[in-house]
Amino acid sequence: MTLPAVIEAQNLILAGDISGAEYALANIAETHGDKALVAALDDLPAKDLLAVIREYDASKESLVNLVVTPEQFAQAVVLERRYGDQTHEQLRGMINSVIFRDGADPAEFLYEIAEVEGGYDALVDYLLDRAQMVEHFYKYATFDLYEYGDGEKTRAREDDLMHLDHDHEGVASPLDMANLEDHDWMQVTYILRYELPEIFREVLMKLRARYQAYLATLQSDEPEVAGEGEGEAEEDERPKNNDDGDDEEESAL
Repeated sequence: MTLPAVIEAQNLILAGDISGAEYALANIAETHGDKALVAALDDLPAKDLLAVIREYDASKESLVNLVVTPEQFAQAVVLERRYGDQTHEQLRGMINSVIFRDGADPAEFLYEIAEVEGGYDALVDYLLDRAQMVEHFYKYATFDLYEYGDGEKTRAREDDLMHLDHDHEGVASPLDMANLEDHDWMQVTYILRYELPEIFREVLMKLRARYQAYLATLQSDEPEVAGEGEGEAEEDERPKNNDDGDDEEESAL
């Protein structure tokens, strides 16, 4: 049964009072305990949960962010694309604040995100600005563009991508291991590559396609012969905007 506090939170979100909604939800935990809040979040629509989570503030802890389950978070995070944030900064901050919370298993959250429809696209959005670095890490097991490691790691692996799984995973370089826990994109990339290789394979394939589309757009933006392409609508197809299938999604704002 939906708690009155959940209904109150929904009404506050509809009115644009996100802080008030978070406070109403936090009161559930203070009154009935964390488990009651987790159960209440099941009654909160994913779009409303997203509205609360994406308003994270790094300067203070959010009780909702601290208790949201991987399944609940995954259902919400895939809706982030509806906000049309071309920089994906809010997405990255939101994911980092939840999956790297104390006591959490980031791999479990990333797995659940991939299991939801649109989850792979959300992970691609998260890594999009680091596409070349992610590709380099896949090929050479290091994020350092000037360090290629030993002979085995130096071998490019594009032809092995379709066979990437736990049986074929390698080992990251000691340098990367020492600097890995950044609670950001490098750690996410490492977890995907070595703990969730099948998911990493799909993400990297999509990431490559988006990046190639971006490069193709750059070439097409070169000066054209006078009169060529006249009357055609111009589109911004940077990687952040090249999201197939989202054109008809209604804004969640």
